[in-house]
Amino acid sequence: MTPEQKIKHLIILRHFELAGEAPPESITAENVDEIYDDLEDPWDARNEVRQGMYETEISPPSSRHYETRSVADQLPDGSWVGWTYYYGGGKHGEPEAVDWMEDAYELSVTEVPTVVTVRTWTKLEASSHES
Repeated sequence: MTPEQKIKHLIILRHFELAGEAPPESITAENVDEIYDDLEDPWDARNEVRQGMYETEISPPSSRHYETRSVADQLPDGSWVGWTYYYGGGKHGEPEAVDWMEDAYELSVTEVPTVVTVRTWTKLEASSHES
C-alpha cells in the first residue's frame, strides 16, 4: 500500500469502529481505494485520523495560513505512516480542507522503554517549636 492508502485504511477502520460495525475482513492495496470511496459520510473518522495518534519529531513543512505538526499512526500490520497535521487559521480558517493525505510518508520507528520519575510537591505547615 502507498502511504495515502494506509491512511485510507486507518480511516476505514475508524469509520466502522464509530459505527459499531465490523470492518471488511480484507483491506488490501487492490481494494482500499474502492472501500474508502464507498464509505457514507466518513467525516468523523477522517477528522479523527487526521489529528494523528502520535506527534513525531519530524520537522513539518510550514504553511502560510495554518499551524503544522508532524503526526503518525500505526497500521494493524505493524507498519507506520506519517503526515502533516494542519490546524488553526483563525475564525475563517478551514485546515481540514487541506489535502493532507497526498503528502503522507512511510516511517521507521524505534521504541525504547524508559522509566520516568514523577514528583508531586506539597507544602507542609510550619511546626510550632516550644522552648
